[in-house]
Amino acid sequence: MARLLPPLAALGLAAFTTAAVGDQLVPATVSDNPVVVELFTSEGCNSCPPADALLGRLAGRHDILPLAFHVDYWDYIGWRDPFGFPAATERQYAYGHELGLNMVYTPQMVVDGSHDAVGSDEGAVGRAIATAAAQPKLKLSVRRDAKGAYKVTIPADPAQKDKATVWIALFDHAHKTPVARGENAGHTLTEFNIVREWRKIGE
Repeated sequence: MARLLPPLAALGLAAFTTAAVGDQLVPATVSDNPVVVELFTSEGCNSCPPADALLGRLAGRHDILPLAFHVDYWDYIGWRDPFGFPAATERQYAYGHELGLNMVYTPQMVVDGSHDAVGSDEGAVGRAIATAAAQPKLKLSVRRDAKGAYKVTIPADPAQKDKATVWIALFDHAHKTPVARGENAGHTLTEFNIVREWRKIGE
């Protein structure tokens, strides 16, 4: 069974390769081994804004890579989330299956692909982050060559028996959205690290 792995970083990627002479190391904006926190949220969900705010606070930490995946299954109740996309919903349902959950929900946070918590429960999210931070991680190296292409080196992991899928997330740091209809009608929502593109780049 394939494992769900956290995304690498918000970087354009040209190829997987070992570092060549002259390639320049790309400095990380977070730590080399961040805990990845994925929030599944929707502008059509009135219990999501506190979780969006918590994700914004997590975005200020250098040991965490927080990402907001806006799902599209609440669009029918009156407000179409402009950041919702099917791949976000598919990813959440895949997590539900892998984590043995009876259902998916918003706001839901998944920490390092292995723990889930109600996205507004700061205590539960903090405990999951602490547990994940104590686990060993692969240290990736991102470099850029003279032509501007990004290259990622991924070390071998003896514990990885099956193929691991590598994903890239492109995200916007923040948006403010006036909501005209639905459960959050009349409110202006501030959201952070909104994933706009999510794609598989290798195995």
